[in-house]
Amino acid sequence: MNIRQDGIAPNAGRLLWAGFFAILAAGIGFGVRGGILANWGAEFGFTGAELGAITGAGFTGFCFGIIIGGVVCDKLGYGKLVIAAFAFHVLSAFVTFAAMEGQAKAVAYNFLYWGTFIFAVANGTLEAVANPLVSTLFPKNRTHYLNILHASWPAGLVIGGAIGWVLGEKFGWHWKTQLGLFLIPTLFYGVLFLGQHMPKSEASQKGLSIGEMFKDVGILGGAVVCFLLALFFSGALGLANSSAVAIAGGLMIILLLISHTHGIRGEALIPVGAFLLFVLFIAHALVGAVELGTDGWIQNITGNILTPAEGKILFVFTSMIMFLLRFCADFIEKKLGLSPVGILLACASLAVVGLLLTSRIETFFGAMFALAVYAVGKTFFWPTMLALVGDRFPRTGAVAMSIMGGIGMMSAGMIGGPGLGYAKDRFASEALQQADAAVYEQFKVAEPKDWLFFRPVSAIDGAKLGEVQGRLAAARTELLAEGNKDPKAALARLNDQERAVIESSIAGDRKTLVADAFIPATMALIYLLLFLYFKAIGGYKAVHIVPVEEQAKEGGKTT
Repeated sequence: MNIRQDGIAPNAGRLLWAGFFAILAAGIGFGVRGGILANWGAEFGFTGAELGAITGAGFTGFCFGIIIGGVVCDKLGYGKLVIAAFAFHVLSAFVTFAAMEGQAKAVAYNFLYWGTFIFAVANGTLEAVANPLVSTLFPKNRTHYLNILHASWPAGLVIGGAIGWVLGEKFGWHWKTQLGLFLIPTLFYGVLFLGQHMPKSEASQKGLSIGEMFKDVGILGGAVVCFLLALFFSGALGLANSSAVAIAGGLMIILLLISHTHGIRGEALIPVGAFLLFVLFIAHALVGAVELGTDGWIQNITGNILTPAEGKILFVFTSMIMFLLRFCADFIEKKLGLSPVGILLACASLAVVGLLLTSRIETFFGAMFALAVYAVGKTFFWPTMLALVGDRFPRTGAVAMSIMGGIGMMSAGMIGGPGLGYAKDRFASEALQQADAAVYEQFKVAEPKDWLFFRPVSAIDGAKLGEVQGRLAAARTELLAEGNKDPKAALARLNDQERAVIESSIAGDRKTLVADAFIPATMALIYLLLFLYFKAIGGYKAVHIVPVEEQAKEGGKTT
């Protein structure tokens, strides 16, 4: 590949936009799916926990795609991974659309769950290509260009949210037609990647083996991945806890066999891993839980507190803020003098404030302000974390960056999405039980469900809740026809039981957002400690791999 005088490949722009459209397809699918959760709940009778599990599949599948893709991308080649991702995207549409009204609930659930899972595998495989590719193409400005690459995610959320708002709410398009529109950007990225030569990562160019790339991950990093995989095996696949732990332990052994090195006397050494990378993995698990987990539910939550149409509008609004701000990372980093860690600390603090404000919204314009604060907070989390890993751990090649993306998505799938669904079920059912125990007995599901180590909850039945919400929507339509725009007037047209169900559901959503705010609060503490650490060692700076001939002159120093 010819390189320009500024060190950038001549097709760097095309590859950047190819990656942009690839993540755009993922964002559109995610945005539409967030808007049709209520449709699935009403059509198939799913509870919040069940909808959360389906949403979670949109993250867990990503983990497998990005981690496996990240391990093999330098050896197999980016082009082959793009072809595989394209095929997975098309297959996911066929599986998802096999869910039909009138099917047994379990059958429809499986089609939606595994269709979403396959869609996520495609998304993860593409990010295994796009993240290290852009990091390699623009090594002197990773934060800026990775934020541009990931501006496609909120752009996809804007388009997906607009599809739900306009085509779903206004024109009544079926959810399958809405969701199928993600295939358009899928075609675009396929064309843009077609026939392009793509460079390998810095580590691969310097001749580092897969084992050497895994060295900084080591036992510490592997433990984070294997813990989340154990949750997946026990939760999504329904394996016994002992079996899930055994499989995760086996994967840990494989990772250690791959990454073992040899000491001066030839003895085998098992790498513990870099503690800083371990901390970043933990922080990114929290990023996935709060950013993507919340994004998967926020339309549903704000639409329940206000109206479904307003929830979709607010989702588009916050996603547009993210899209625009991600083009400003270079200005923030260089003109305002904030390091990547400083950016992350500021973002986590804003996210806490934004979620707490959103939990108290009463009006549409109040919600716009609260969600704007939250949107600014979450904007730079994901790409800036990737840039930080690229800057500080270049010897890991595509491996650490891909594992980090997988950890974030797996956390969103196994903790963020299901956790918020469980919280909604728990807080709403508790509120209804306190308001009217007889109504709660009438509306609760027959079989309680737990989550992780939290107690089982008998949630409000999704189908019954959907019926009441349908009557509330009809009352709103009638009032608008009469010229009454008072958002609370529609509740007065419901009977006492129906009103208790709606008010309890809203109360549950508010408490869920308050609980959610504890995650970015923990992240803020972690970023503060990292900020102090880098200040103590002389400031944040990127490191590079030292060629082998220079290592000998510097006593074996590698970075």
